[in-house]
Amino acid sequence: MSLYTAEQRMRREASPWTRVQIALAPVQFLAFLVSFALVARYLLTGQGYEIATASVLVKIALLWAITVTGMLWERDVFGHWFLAPQFFWEDVGNAVAMLTHNLYFVAQWAGWSERATMTLMLLAYCTYLLNCAQFVAKGIRAGRERRAAIRSPEGAAHTSPRL
Repeated sequence: MSLYTAEQRMRREASPWTRVQIALAPVQFLAFLVSFALVARYLLTGQGYEIATASVLVKIALLWAITVTGMLWERDVFGHWFLAPQFFWEDVGNAVAMLTHNLYFVAQWAGWSERATMTLMLLAYCTYLLNCAQFVAKGIRAGRERRAAIRSPEGAAHTSPRL
């Protein structure tokens, strides 16, 4: 079964949120790498709590941005704001990542120690990595389908040559 119908592929190509998602995903991944390194450095050395905290806040903000724009994209392409059947498990993974990332604010409010809060963020980052892997796998599948559609005479009329 194809991930997108021909009509959904056209809506995906027409949606401005497609380009936003394409831009935000690598930015968020880079923020994850930097923040992970800073959080790990703090946990290993006890140094750099402030910069690790700033990186966590940037990572959470980017996760919110990609989630909200992803919901707008899903609405444009599938007619659902969230949990479209084609992206159900990716959206579940995103909800788990959102929950664990936003537990940072609960930990701050509850007065958790710096060390406990940063350990929580490592857990949150693990949920992000799992969700990222879900979307990468989905993207690889969609890319294969686009390339196959380009090669087939009936699919070429409905598919942009962009990957």
